Amino acid sequence: MVVTKESIIGDVLDAAPETAKFFLEIGMHCLGCPSARGESIEMACAVHGTDADELITRINDYLATKD
Repeated sequence: MVVTKESIIGDVLDAAPETAKFFLEIGMHCLGCPSARGESIEMACAVHGTDADELITRINDYLATKD
């Protein structure tokens, strides 16, 4: 799995639940709410004032070492 800015948060969490820690670390504590699960990473980062590229890099780096 490769995560992009267009990736939907719920899809990422369904595929790799352990990635929740990366969202929580940047202040996205609303991961269980239906609207958050349906947002793209880019949209959620814009709302939370965080860098989507940095989050995506961290998640993809983690996923690359998971196998």
